[in-house]
Amino acid sequence: MEPDNENKKRIYLDYASTTPLDDETLKFMLPYFDGRFSNPSSMHSSGRDAMAVIVRSKKEIAEVIGMRSDEIIFTGSGTEADNLAILGVCRAYKNKGNHIIVSAIEHKAILEPAKQLEKEGFVVSVLPVDKEGKINVEECVKLITSQTILISVMYANNEIGTVEPIKELAERIASLKNNEGMPFLHTDACQATGYLPINVPELGADLMTLNSSKIYGPKGVGLLYKKHSIKIEPIISGGDQESSKRAGTENIALIAGFAHALKKAETHRKEEVARLQKLQSFFMLSIKTLLPFVKFNGPLPITISSESPLTRLPNNVHLSIPAIEGESMVLMLDNEGIEVATGSACSSLDLKPSHVLIAIGQDPEIIHGSIRFTLGRYTTKKELEKVLEVFPKIVKHLISLSSIKI
Repeated sequence: MEPDNENKKRIYLDYASTTPLDDETLKFMLPYFDGRFSNPSSMHSSGRDAMAVIVRSKKEIAEVIGMRSDEIIFTGSGTEADNLAILGVCRAYKNKGNHIIVSAIEHKAILEPAKQLEKEGFVVSVLPVDKEGKINVEECVKLITSQTILISVMYANNEIGTVEPIKELAERIASLKNNEGMPFLHTDACQATGYLPINVPELGADLMTLNSSKIYGPKGVGLLYKKHSIKIEPIISGGDQESSKRAGTENIALIAGFAHALKKAETHRKEEVARLQKLQSFFMLSIKTLLPFVKFNGPLPITISSESPLTRLPNNVHLSIPAIEGESMVLMLDNEGIEVATGSACSSLDLKPSHVLIAIGQDPEIIHGSIRFTLGRYTTKKELEKVLEVFPKIVKHLISLSSIKI
C-alpha cells in the first residue's frame, strides 16, 4: 500500500537548496507588502520612507559583515550577485588585463559567466582541488599573471560542504596586488552564511556574495559586497537604483526580510553550529554502521572546539553508493516523506555527472550513486532516526535489483 504523503509530516533535509522562511522574519516583512509599499525612487513622503528601509537594511548588513553600507549592492538572487561580480568586474577592467581564475568546484553561477568571458576574449584558468574538494593556495598563486583581474573561490561548497581557506588565500594574494588592487578576490559565501564567520576585514575578500534564501530569509534577493574602490560594470541597465550598479525597482519587503534574517542567523550562529555538528556526527556514524560500504564525500567532520575552524559545513552529509542511482534513492525517500537532493547532478533537471564530484576524482562507477542530506534549523534527532530506519532498506532494495553486486 502506498504511503499517504498528504497526511504525514514530511522530513525536509534539503536546506542547502533553500531554507523555509523564518516566522519572525515573515512577520517583520508583512507591513512592506501592504501599507508601506512605495517606490523608493519616488520623491514623496512614502517614497522617502521606502528608501529609508533600504538605507537601514544596508546599515544592518554592513554591521554584520564589518564593512560600509555603500559597499552593498542588492540583487535579485545569489546567482545574479555572482554574475555581477564576475562579469561586472572583468568588463570594467578589460583594458587592464584579460585573465580570471576560478576553482573547479564553483557554483554554475560562477562557471557560466566565466565561460561567457572566454567568448569575449578573456582567459580563464581553473584551479584544481584535492580529493576532499579543497584548493591549494600556492597552486592558485602560481596561476596568477600580470593580466589577472579576478580570482573567485567559494567559501563553502554547496554539494560536498568543503570549507575553503579564503583568509589564507586573501593574505597570500595581498602581497601580489598591483597598484590598482588587482587581482581582486571574490568569494561566494551563500552556503557559508549562518555557519562560518563572514566578517570581511577578517576574511580579506574584495567582493562577497550572500543569498537570503539560504538563511531563512525570503527568496528573490541577494547581495554583492564590493570594496568601494573597485569599479564594476552593471549587467542590468535602465535605472539609477543601487548607485546605478543594478537597475530595477527595489523590493522593499524582501530587502528588509534579508537584513532581518541575516542578523538572526549571525546572532545564533555558534549555538546552531554546535547543535548541527552533533546531529551530523550522529547521522554519519549511524549510516556508516548500517551501510559500511558507503563513501562520504568532502572532509570528514571532526570533534571541534569553539575555537577551531570548520573544515566542512556542519549541516552537510554527502555520500556515494556503488551499484545504484542517486535519483532512485531521492524518489524512493520522497515517497516515504523524506526530502533530500541527488548528489550527482547540479539540479533535478540536469542528470549530467556533477562537476564537483568529477573535480575531486570520484570513482566513475559510483558518481551517479550520490545523495546529499543537508540539515537545518528545524532538523531534529528524531527525524534523523526515522531516516535511518528507512534509508538502509531503500539502499539494500536498490542494490538487490542491480546487476552490480557489492
